[in-house]
This record gives sequence, C-alpha cells and structure tokens, in this order.
Amino acid sequence: MQLIFTKKNGKYDHLSIVKGGQEVGNIDCPKQGIIPHDMVHYGVENTLRKRGFISRIHAGKKATLQMQAEAESDGVERLVEVFQADGWSGWQTPAEDMLELYQVTCDARHCPALQVKPEDVESVRCELLRLSSLWSAVAIGDSLTLGFDLQA
Repeated sequence: MQLIFTKKNGKYDHLSIVKGGQEVGNIDCPKQGIIPHDMVHYGVENTLRKRGFISRIHAGKKATLQMQAEAESDGVERLVEVFQADGWSGWQTPAEDMLELYQVTCDARHCPALQVKPEDVESVRCELLRLSSLWSAVAIGDSLTLGFDLQA
C-alpha cells in the first residue's frame, strides 16, 4: 500500500491511499505545523507494528475520519496524539514523561494502553524526525510517497 502525501497551499495538505494500484482513500490533512497527523500514524504503526488507522485501511477498512472503536487502534490513536504534542514541543519530551501522558490520556478516554517502553518511544521519535526531514524538503505541489506493508 502506498501513502501519497501532497503538500498544498492553504490550510490543508492531502493524502491519497493506493492499494493494489487502486486509489482506496483520499483525506484532507489540516496543517498542524509538524508532519501531517496521518504521517504520524504511519511512523507509529510502521515502527511499532501496531494496528491503527493505516493498518486498518491496509486490512480493507474504508478510510473515514470516524472508525468503529477497536482497543488496539484506539491505543494507537492516543499514542499518535502524544507524539503530536511532542512534535509541537520540539520533539524533545523525555520518553518517561511521554509514557506518563500516554497513560493519563488512555485512562481519560477509557482505552487500554499499549505496552510501550521508553526505547519504543525513542525508536518512533527517530522515525518521526526522519519523516519530518523528508516532509520539510517537499515543495508545495509535490508529494512524498511512503510504502506500508503489514508483512514487513
């Protein structure tokens, strides 16, 4: 599956999702000052091999903003939110603090937390920094294509 992120003028970037040569989804991505939200999903899911939004689309679910609740996917969403907050703060929050915030966020949303260790946080952050570097080099109107495979 390919995730094609296109940098646009205005308030939104764009994500096209292609699977088996067919476009299976299009999402407008609100600009947030860091990489797009769904690119954070890619970084978390691809690094930790957890089932979230991107994995569910890969498995055949329709790409919608509201998917049916699913424990692992909900845990991934909370983790993505924590990494976004880290990005807005300069990607330097100590891993232990991020894990504490993750647990508080999961508890507040009545969602089981994934088993995530400080070294997992650092691995994901490293990937998100790599993606940030790639994305910052993309000009308006150009795209960044990321491959996603559950078997990798």
